[in-house]
Amino acid sequence: MPVSNGCPYYCTYCYLAFVYRKFAPFIKVNINYDAMFKQIRRAMSATAGNVSFNMGEMLDSLALDHVTNLTTMLVPFLAGFSRGFLMLLTKSSNIDNLLAIEPTGQAVVSWSLNSQEMIEHHESGTASLDERIEAARQCQQHGYRIRIRIDPGILYPNWRAGYAHLIQETLTAIEPENITLGMLRLLPGHSRLAAAAYGNRAKELRDHNFVRGASDGKLRYPPKQRAEFYAFLIETIRSFDKNVSISLCRETSEIWNTLKGRCTRGKCNCVIW
Repeated sequence: MPVSNGCPYYCTYCYLAFVYRKFAPFIKVNINYDAMFKQIRRAMSATAGNVSFNMGEMLDSLALDHVTNLTTMLVPFLAGFSRGFLMLLTKSSNIDNLLAIEPTGQAVVSWSLNSQEMIEHHESGTASLDERIEAARQCQQHGYRIRIRIDPGILYPNWRAGYAHLIQETLTAIEPENITLGMLRLLPGHSRLAAAAYGNRAKELRDHNFVRGASDGKLRYPPKQRAEFYAFLIETIRSFDKNVSISLCRETSEIWNTLKGRCTRGKCNCVIW
């Protein structure tokens, strides 16, 4: 659902540096809502199965919601379609509109979380970790389905303490139905374009010990480091919640096999169930 052509946040690792900021330092918000609702009806009538409408691919789903007020229209609209689901993904705490309307089981609200150190260093303009967790808590208390995405995981000297604190604070405040894990991955050439878009903060992305992925060509941490990171997070999550489903985002078969039995395929952040 192309609600806008960009995001007001400045995450140094974001692929939108390739898509938008290289060409235009502004955001265009689409307001052709009538056409959007017609497209939703058309999509629903064209299939007999569930249909997911994901607002979190090309923008932060809630960052501009106080301007567009779109959730106040979409959540009740999709309530009329038992097979239609609205997927929201955010780094914000902009939830006033969500709290002002009745929640439905077809609206899934996900928070992208990172350690506070990495939020301050790489996610300029976003809500703090505490603000995101509190927003998720309020939305869950209001009745929304809540998911968590810890992605991109970034290795830094004190990463274990940072991510352990993230998990402790999150799972003592809310009970998400799913936690999806992912690690920093960049398209080749990202450092140059991100530096042009975001300044000196992005240049540090070059310092990671990346290897090129065989299947998608993206630059990633070596498999051993990724497996170590995931294993630590999974163990920490399980110390607080034995039952929540845990999945991986855009990982290789090698990593899935290494963590076999510890993660659930088919139940990740953007998948309907």
